[in-house]
Parts: sequence; C-alpha cells; structure tokens
Amino acid sequence: MNPAGSSESLMSGADYRESLRRYKPTVFVDGRRVDSVADEPAFAPGINAVGLTYDFALDERYRKLMTALQGTSGKLVNRMLHIDESPADLLNKLEAVRLVCQETGCALRYLSHDALNALGQVSARLDDARGSREHVARFLDYLHRVQDQDLTLGIAMTDAKGDRSRRPHQQANIDSYVHIVERNAKGIVVSGTKAIVTGAPYVHEFLVMPSRNMTPEDADFAVCCAVPVDAAGLTIVARPAGRPGEKLEHGAALFSRKYGQSTAVLMFDKVFVPWEHVFYAGEWEHSAHLTYSYATHHRHTCIGARAGFGDLLIGAGALMCEANGFDPGRETHLREQMVELIKITEGFFACGVAASVYATADPYSKTLMPDPVFSNIGKLLLATQIYDMHRIAHYVSGGLIVTLPGPDEDHNPETAASLSEVLRANPDVPYEKRIETARLIEDLTAGYQGGWYSVISLHGGGSPEAMNQEIYRNYPLGSKVELVERVLDRGIAHDPGRPITKNRQPGRCCDAGCSAPGQPIMVPLPGVRE
Repeated sequence: MNPAGSSESLMSGADYRESLRRYKPTVFVDGRRVDSVADEPAFAPGINAVGLTYDFALDERYRKLMTALQGTSGKLVNRMLHIDESPADLLNKLEAVRLVCQETGCALRYLSHDALNALGQVSARLDDARGSREHVARFLDYLHRVQDQDLTLGIAMTDAKGDRSRRPHQQANIDSYVHIVERNAKGIVVSGTKAIVTGAPYVHEFLVMPSRNMTPEDADFAVCCAVPVDAAGLTIVARPAGRPGEKLEHGAALFSRKYGQSTAVLMFDKVFVPWEHVFYAGEWEHSAHLTYSYATHHRHTCIGARAGFGDLLIGAGALMCEANGFDPGRETHLREQMVELIKITEGFFACGVAASVYATADPYSKTLMPDPVFSNIGKLLLATQIYDMHRIAHYVSGGLIVTLPGPDEDHNPETAASLSEVLRANPDVPYEKRIETARLIEDLTAGYQGGWYSVISLHGGGSPEAMNQEIYRNYPLGSKVELVERVLDRGIAHDPGRPITKNRQPGRCCDAGCSAPGQPIMVPLPGVRE
C-alpha cells in the first residue's frame, strides 16, 4: 500500500511503453501480424500520445492538475483514472484533457476516466436493486488495481451492430454484438465483435460495455466485463495511429507523425472472463443507465479534448496570417474569422464549465455527474462546428496549405533556393517557418488526420441525433411552459402525465445540483493554458 498522496504508483511515459511488452496481444495492422506493439512504427504516434498523460502527471508544472486523491483509497492517482467527487474534479478533468489535447490532438486515456465513473454508478445501482454490496466491492477492487498499476483502459462499447433496424437478438449474425455464450462456476465466455475501439493495440485492458439499452430478449448481450488486451481468443484488427511512414521524416505530417490514435475492430471468439472481472452479465434492465452515464461523462470530456484541438487551430491560424504578411487585428475579414474560431472553441468549452458547476451527485454512488443538458449541448456544438473550425483555418491560411510543393523539394538542390525566395511573404518570417506552419494546418485539417478529427468529432460519443434526444429528454421544458402559463394567468395546474410539462427542475443556483457559493472550484495553475 502506498502512503496517502504518494506518487509511487504513477508510471512515466517510458514506463508505460515498457509495460506494453508484458502483453502479447493478437494484433493486425495493414494486413500483417504485429510482433511487438511497443516497437511497431504504425502505433508509435498513439503510444506517444498516451505516454504524455503519464509524463504530465509527473511534471511539477502540471502535477496538481493531472493527479487527484482517490477518496476510496486515499491514494494519489492519475486524473484519467479518478472518480469525480466534486465540481472541482470535473473542472480539473476538463482542463487536464484540454491541456493534453493541446499537445496531442487526442489523448485516448480520458476514455478510461469516463468508463470507470459510469461503471461505479451502475455497480451501486445494481447493489441497491439487490440489497447487497457485491457489485460495488467488485468494482472498487478493480478500480484500485487499475489505479495502483496506473493502467490505460480501452473502451469496447460500440458493437458491429449488423442490421441497424433490428435488436441484438434479432440479428442474422449473432456475432455482430458481443454476447455471453456460456456461464459456469468460474466465469463467463463471450463472443462477438466490437468496432471503433480507440487505441486498442496499446492499452492494457478493455472494459467491455453494452452499446445500447437492452430488452429481456437481449439479456445475453447485456454484459460488462474487463478483458486483458492479450486474452486468448481476442483478435485486434487495427488502423495505423496518425500518419507514420517512410517519407514523413522530411515534414509532410509535422503533427500526425508524432501524435495520433489507432482505432480497431475487436473480434471475441469464446473469450473466457473470470467472475471477479464480470461487473454484470444478463442484467439487461441496467444497460440503458450504463450507456447513458458513460455517454454523459464522455461527451463532457470530449468538450475539453476538442477545445485543446481548437487551441492548436487558433495558434496556427494566427501564425499563418503573420507569415502571409497580415495582421488580423487590422484586417477586418481575418479578425472576424479569428474571433469566430475563438467563439466556437470557447463557446462549447463554456458548456463544459457549466456542466461541471451544475453537476449533481448520482443518488446511488455519489459520483459527480456533469449536467446532461450542458454536456450534450457542448458536444453537439463541437460535433457540428468542427467543419466550421476547419473552414476558418483554411480561410485565414490561404490556398498555400494544400498547394505547396512536397517536402522533398526542400532538399532538392535544383529547386530549394528558388522556392525559398518566391514563396516567402512576410520578410520577417523565414520561408521555412511559413511552410512549416502551412503544413501543420494541412495536417490538422486537410489531410488524413484532419478527416479523422472531423469524423471522430461528429460521431465519437454518439451521433448528433443522440445528443438531440438527450437535450430534449433532460431539459426542463415543463418549467418553461408553466412560467408562460403563469404570465398569461391561465391557472393550469401542473399535470405529471401531461407530456409538455413532464420535465421540470428547480431553478439553477439552488441548494440542489449547484456548487455551494464560495467553494474552491479549481487548483491554482497560472499559465497552464498560455
């Protein structure tokens, strides 16, 4: 046991990379079997990105933000594995994710945080329904082991789904969803397929979770368990992380050759899971709450992630204006575009802050739950405005970002000198600096990585329609209707069965659901976002 506040359990990025060597997963990328994930060039950008979450927790500049004291153990743990206990925790998580994504674009490891918080909530609900402490005890054993070993978890949630119009038990191919094929005294056996699993090759374990609400007929598909990355019967078919490749050493992908994320399909073929790693198996009535809780935590976290990405675009856009010879402060059309980019980024981030301040404690686990309306609004804004963010970056940068000669020409003795003269704009900005910034914006917005950011922003954590449903489901529309009825002096009494007044809640800044006045919200970290 580590003493309270000790950092003995925290790994460095190098420790994390080395820890991957203890696992022997079955992984394929680009049609070939991978011998060592830790040494595979196709995964290096993803390993670098996750490694930063470890290094920042040990960095004195960021330690207070990137670590937290776990209330159930009294130990210092990585922020990405912490269970939120106050609005301050949610705000610090938001800032921690933004910080990491400023450097990496996508941090992956925050998924561990989101799933652990949701799993703790559903475990407490299961015990409440059964009048036991079995599920919470099992969850805490797992949580503390993950924290003590400083693990990275992959979240295997999205099933292959098959025919979207049919429920899991109605599929022609039952393996389009992960399901239980056997139960025995030692554990369960699962088969099926999970898709779009971020960072799958370079995690330590997977948390397998249901991807939708289930019915009694879907009970075998209602399964939540932990599976090691190298479990027997598990095959991982992955995409490369970022843009690793032979020609990239010259600078074509300045950002994504260093940082990126792999995504993968997981194929489970009769994988055995011992009972101590099974959080529920067949309790279909709790699947909806688990997916809802995870989605709310994750959408809140995504706000911090895309704000970090927005910071990159804001900085790169300003540099590109300067390199082109323009001062955005004096050029009205450029200033308006830069302000629009700032408005978009800080607008959805403000929703994340509001979701943190108006958080409520889960009634069963006491875990702090970000406000679902603000969480979903923030995620909906970033999901639909990511394309505007790219457009603005293109507008302020000019066409040079995709029409520059390739990076090999920088080293061509017959062309390099001439190009450096004719493609220079601002005499105070060297040619090399101008094209470096242009290629960064291309990498972030107009190349493979830019497309990845667009799609993952739109669909990661659920489609926009899922956010629309959650906003309408949780918004206190009934309170607004009754407000107008009072103004009109209509005297219509509240009817719980009346659909339009069904959703009601107390006013904000009240005793229930708001942070107490004067409460310390965040640790002091001057300069973190500078």
